[in-house]
Amino acid sequence: MVDFPIEAVRGKFPALSLSDKGRRRIYLDNPAGTQVPQAVADAVSRCLLTTNANLGGYFETTVAAQAVVDEAHQAMADFLGATSPEEIIIGANMTTLTYHMSRTLGRSLKPGDEIILTRMDHEGNVSPWLQLAEDLGLVVRWLPFDEESWQVEEATLAGLLSDKTRLVALNYASNLTGSINRVRSLTAIAKQAGALVYVDAVQFAPHGLIDVQDLGCDFLICSAYKFFGPHMGILWGRRDVIEGLKPYKCRCSSNGLPERFELGTPQIELMAGLTAAVDHFAGLGAAVGESGSRRQKIAKAFEVSIAYENPLAQRLIDGLSGISGLTIHGITDPKRLGDRVPTVSFTVDGIVPETIVRQMNAENIFLWSGHNYAWEIVHQLGIPAEQGVVRIGIAHYNTAAEIDETLESVHRVIAMLRQQRS
Repeated sequence: MVDFPIEAVRGKFPALSLSDKGRRRIYLDNPAGTQVPQAVADAVSRCLLTTNANLGGYFETTVAAQAVVDEAHQAMADFLGATSPEEIIIGANMTTLTYHMSRTLGRSLKPGDEIILTRMDHEGNVSPWLQLAEDLGLVVRWLPFDEESWQVEEATLAGLLSDKTRLVALNYASNLTGSINRVRSLTAIAKQAGALVYVDAVQFAPHGLIDVQDLGCDFLICSAYKFFGPHMGILWGRRDVIEGLKPYKCRCSSNGLPERFELGTPQIELMAGLTAAVDHFAGLGAAVGESGSRRQKIAKAFEVSIAYENPLAQRLIDGLSGISGLTIHGITDPKRLGDRVPTVSFTVDGIVPETIVRQMNAENIFLWSGHNYAWEIVHQLGIPAEQGVVRIGIAHYNTAAEIDETLESVHRVIAMLRQQRS
């Protein structure tokens, strides 16, 4: 096994060296958004300063701007395993793109058609479909997750499918429990029923290699700012599916792929940063010995990242598990570490999550409380939505020392809050 070059990786992220009044920062808010390498910021700045123009002209900056756009689509095709950059649709964010695609798909749906939504998804892959169903008179079937496996089970999905099922919306990994779904097998079951499959991979994308061809789904969406890039969303659509769709667009804008799905002037400077974020993974793969294609380097980067992140996740889980009255909502079995991403959420009996997080934030340990838009999860688990959970999320720039310091803080803060109650 190749050693993970943690110090070299950390050296690429300027934010990791910042302090506040002499106090270091520990970034464990990563499920909500990661820090960026210097190369990403440089790419955005360089684009704004040297290639700042709209598209479609013949002068130097507009030609250069088009190259930036083309490079971003190719980079994401490599990142996701797409067959062509024309399958890559780039937009404002995951939720906006999903709303847009849901309305486009709605043009072919009729009252009485059925869609399946899970109790495990982020609200960005729920509300667009719920509201579409309300608009069109569609029937919504709810797919719960199993509270022992923490995953969506194939048999449960199969029991909901019918000859009226038109779409199944799934998530790859939960932003609250961290659980990874078996998307390939779930997709195969849905496709047998003739349904389209729309996969939210926002939380999986920073932690594992995505291969859209192998998954067999029709759409897959992710967010660049969750994998060390700028704030934007990326939607992959299977070419034979998206070619037949009629999107909402301006009459005079391009009918080509993917332009007809990319509304308005593109975020060109952010696309420059997107390519740099993908190249961060490729650079990591190269640094640990992979000399093949960009896709092969990305695959190697994830191989070594998973091997590095998983022990950190287990270290965190083990440290939390020793606290009485604390419940981890997700997989804790070390033998099943491969079935989760390193996002760990918990509640403590009698203590509001926000009170824990406020104390730890004051120590410059950055993490979140609340439902984190995992609205259906907290309701299925009976967790008060107004309180939610404490969520700690690891990225491949975190260290064992940071996890240990965080655990020490959790123990101390909980003990302090309990003493205040007594």
